[in-house]
Amino acid sequence: MARATEHKEGKATVNIVYYTHKTLADGSHPFVVRITKDRKNRWISTGISLHPQFWNKEKNTFRKSVPDEKRKELEAQLRKWKDKYTDAAETLAGNDEVHDVKSVASKVSNERLATRKFKLLTYFDEVISQFDKTGNVGNRRVYRDVQNSLRRFLGEGEDVSFESVTVKFCNEWEIKMRSEGVTEVTLSLRFRTLRAILNKAIANGYSKPTSYPFARNSAEKNKFQIGKFDTKTTKRAVSKADIRKIEAYQPPQTEGKYATLRNTQERLQLAKDLFLFSYYCGGINFVDMAALKWSNIGTDMDNKPRLTYTRQKTGGKFSIRLMPQTLAILERYKPQEVYSSGYVFPILNSALHTTPTQKHNRCSKIMGQVNLDLKTIGIATGIETSLTTYVARHSFATALKRSGVATAVISEAMGHSDERTTQIYLSEFETDLVDAAFENL
Repeated sequence: MARATEHKEGKATVNIVYYTHKTLADGSHPFVVRITKDRKNRWISTGISLHPQFWNKEKNTFRKSVPDEKRKELEAQLRKWKDKYTDAAETLAGNDEVHDVKSVASKVSNERLATRKFKLLTYFDEVISQFDKTGNVGNRRVYRDVQNSLRRFLGEGEDVSFESVTVKFCNEWEIKMRSEGVTEVTLSLRFRTLRAILNKAIANGYSKPTSYPFARNSAEKNKFQIGKFDTKTTKRAVSKADIRKIEAYQPPQTEGKYATLRNTQERLQLAKDLFLFSYYCGGINFVDMAALKWSNIGTDMDNKPRLTYTRQKTGGKFSIRLMPQTLAILERYKPQEVYSSGYVFPILNSALHTTPTQKHNRCSKIMGQVNLDLKTIGIATGIETSLTTYVARHSFATALKRSGVATAVISEAMGHSDERTTQIYLSEFETDLVDAAFENL
């Protein structure tokens, strides 16, 4: 643990010195970093040297005979060396730690070892392994997808340092992905994931912020702007009249007895029930419906039935009064003997789906089936909007908005972190709502 000083600790000075006391085999003299503190010096080799005919000893600078391009390159390299040790000296002094010239040199050496521990793709492996340990399957899949895209861009077996992830790197990766037909939404997601990786690496000391390629604000015009991607998607909702059509829909009868979810009638019934359950339960999403257990169903102080659950995406806690429509749905799936550990809907199986990966894969598979079945229901009922489980969530918000419910209330009901997210949802539902409001003025 560093020892604090009684008085403000002084800062070491750092300079680049053309060291003429040492002559290399080719006749050149080396440039060294000189750290000075308390009348003591420490010399660090930069590995850069120059023949004496190119150095003006009196002015302590390069002679005009050095080509401009070469001079600028050498100056940039030497500046980098000086800045590295100056930053270390300032940090130690700023922390008011007792230190000497050796401490400054050691700090830079330790930081260099840390930044060399990982390269870009190997750090992806490190972060993904952490997701495996925490069971964060969704993020693991996103990060693996981005890593695979970067691997294709770099070439099999190749990797790059964090410092190599520059604005030029990002622009070239974007061009590559666009040539592959990657959409704007996916481009935004992949660059946001790359940005998150770099932020994690900087926070953990594996990378330095000096080469950070992403704009932190609108003023950084020379940096890569993730906000340039068009991520607007058409948010579709169905009307209350369409909800009544879905409620009235009866799946066709089928012959024979089949396993659950293989029977066409049972599949269509499940798709219908999940859509309506989401609509009447605050727009609960598919993953949370799949995870519901009978222990989530209870009563409040007025002995009214309620659904309580924790949203997996945000950790938000919800308590929803169950409507007669949802109670009828629950009754359909209620077993003869209700076990608190049993799932409400026939999506997950406690005996088969035990790991986060198994649950994630199962939910993805069944959600795909349900969305296909919802499209069948939409065609059968004459609903023009392409039905999905997510449409139910948007329809819930739209129904409340049409009923005059405040956006803040809708935001809380949907579990949004702030009203701005809800405004984005509502602003893209149907423009006729806005038009009607102006006509009523």
